[in-house]
Amino acid sequence: MTGRVEGKVAVVTGGASGIGRSSAERLANEGAIVVVTDVQDDLGEKTVHAIRESGGRAEYLHHDVAQETAWSDVFDQVRARHGRLDVLVNNAGIGIMGPVLDATLADFRRQIEVNLEGVFLGVKYAIPFMAEGGGGSIVNMSSIVGIIGQPLMATYGATKGGVRVYTKAVALECATSGTGVRVNSVHPGIIETPIWSANGSPDLDAMSDASVPLGAKGLPSDIANGVLWLASDESRYVTGSELVIDGGASAGGTGPLMRSE
Repeated sequence: MTGRVEGKVAVVTGGASGIGRSSAERLANEGAIVVVTDVQDDLGEKTVHAIRESGGRAEYLHHDVAQETAWSDVFDQVRARHGRLDVLVNNAGIGIMGPVLDATLADFRRQIEVNLEGVFLGVKYAIPFMAEGGGGSIVNMSSIVGIIGQPLMATYGATKGGVRVYTKAVALECATSGTGVRVNSVHPGIIETPIWSANGSPDLDAMSDASVPLGAKGLPSDIANGVLWLASDESRYVTGSELVIDGGASAGGTGPLMRSE
């Protein structure tokens, strides 16, 4: 099947690398007009270039998701250029991992700003914009550590757990108010992305062997496929749900993703 999101206008935050880039590429490949946003301008422009080289439609905007004015600026530009918003992938996020006793309040607050407040702002500004066009789909990127506790990920997991419950509550508000907006969360497991290399380059293959029933790490494309489904009309009856893509880790893996000893 092709053209699964043909003509839809999609904003993907944190789209310069990892899951965000893969999601942007997947949506564009299936016909969406994709607005890639990030603070990594060089990588963001490379993502857009790659999409265009493959025949897709994309553009890049600098965007700090923790800044409220940045959200209104981005959506003002989307409105001016495309007149509508059909899909928002709230993907931008950071992870600062380590023992909770070593965590600083500043690090915790920074994760809240990007991972949780960024999602809050995206949802707040996207809903009325989408409603103007009859509705849309918001996909909030959480994590399996937003569902189950993991050592060395307490502060990160707190923000992702917040995304999980916030998603459900907003989905109910949208459903009962008739906006036509669906809101769902995606929960990746061990996926080969830059967020891991930023935290001491853990051995993802060893972690997967120890913790993932399917015995392998995931790829950004595995998550992008789920994002595509939630963005498409194929999932029209899905809202307030959590899509777990983790190789079975949260269903009963053999051990924690990361050990504290």
